[in-house]
Amino acid sequence: MPFAKSLLRIWLPLILASYFVSMVSGEFSNQPADRGYHFLTEKAYLPPDFDEQTFNATWQVWPEPLRSRAAEATPSERRRMAFERYGLTFRPDDDSGKPLQYVVDQQGQWTMNCFACHGGQVLGDTYPGLPNNRFALETLTEDIRKTKLQLGKPLSRMDVGSLFMPLGKTNGTTNAVMFGVALMAYRDADLNVHPNRLPPKMVHHDMDAPPWWHFQRKEYIYIDGFAPKDARPLMQFMLVEQNGPEKFRQWESDYQDVFEYISSIKPPKYPFEIDAALAQKGLKIFEANCAECHGTYGENADYPGKMVSLDSVQTDPVRLSALSEQHRAGYQASWFGRFGEKEVITNPTGYVAPPLDGIWASAPYLHNGSVPTLWHLLHPSERPAVWKRTEAEYDQIRIGLPIESWDRLPAEVTDAAVKRTYFDTGRFGMQASGHDYPNQLDEQEKRAVLEYLKTL
Repeated sequence: MPFAKSLLRIWLPLILASYFVSMVSGEFSNQPADRGYHFLTEKAYLPPDFDEQTFNATWQVWPEPLRSRAAEATPSERRRMAFERYGLTFRPDDDSGKPLQYVVDQQGQWTMNCFACHGGQVLGDTYPGLPNNRFALETLTEDIRKTKLQLGKPLSRMDVGSLFMPLGKTNGTTNAVMFGVALMAYRDADLNVHPNRLPPKMVHHDMDAPPWWHFQRKEYIYIDGFAPKDARPLMQFMLVEQNGPEKFRQWESDYQDVFEYISSIKPPKYPFEIDAALAQKGLKIFEANCAECHGTYGENADYPGKMVSLDSVQTDPVRLSALSEQHRAGYQASWFGRFGEKEVITNPTGYVAPPLDGIWASAPYLHNGSVPTLWHLLHPSERPAVWKRTEAEYDQIRIGLPIESWDRLPAEVTDAAVKRTYFDTGRFGMQASGHDYPNQLDEQEKRAVLEYLKTL
């Protein structure tokens, strides 16, 4: 017994220390939300997109004068330049140098994760769950493809697929809805792969990712609210040929933890001064004019999840019509819809008004990201036709992205990567029209509502 006690005194501290290290790394955390974050950032559910060597060499295909500046920069400065060009961010509270938006394994292989669209930055701080309004997936993929060809490396599914399918017309938006349509077309209800099927009809269009802190308030997800909230819909991005049905069943428990992680995310608080008296006036105006659709906030918060008809909201209709009733019904009958157990809305009539928690941080606005600030949202006739964010960090007056604007895309803008830094509301699926309800308010009421929105 004394010998056993001696062993216990020696080994117990080592065991506890090892367990503590594992907890910090997220590997053996007993909290589902912590495990969910760990799965998203450390576990690859897809084949890799590229490796560290390729990413570090992308600067060699950049246009001038950016390439010359990169040539003279240190490796760490060059990495920051690359992160800036592609809309990547370093992980918060993590000095590893890894991007939040990719899993980077011990062999240096990079695999995109959900934070590519749902991990963004505002006022210099990175927030997991914040829409990534800088993500330049199309530009990154083009540069990676050119770099791989220079290095003699094989191309990935993304490198080849992007030659036939647009990834996003504007930085910060994505054609992800059509990715799901394309991938699901080659699966049956059990998720078995049928590669000989004909390609589906697709309506390519861009979407602005929603903040993940809205997830906990919802019962149905997506802007048309057709799919009930569940862990399985979070796994649709894994529908590549290499992942058979057994992988989805094996990884479902991982995504139950991811579900808990997303449900735990809270919005950041507005960091600047708020006029409390004006905000209180705005609260009353908001409750009288906006709360019916967008819900209430504070101690007795309530979110109705109300679908607003397209005839009423009159925002860009492309997203609503892009998914067919057949596609939604197929989703319901599949593993994702638990083979019909979940009630899917196969024929929605409009868009669901989102919650507004943390709205100050989640610019741009509307489902396609066409409106750069809350002031523009409240002033429909003043929304710019073409806009581009400036180098300034934040517009505290209009609340949102600081921008320059034009009546049309400047003629000198011809480079494809530069074009994607402009939002052109004249393009298909990118209209900034609709949501004209603020027109019933006078200017003082709009100022008060704008002040109140900072508090959410």
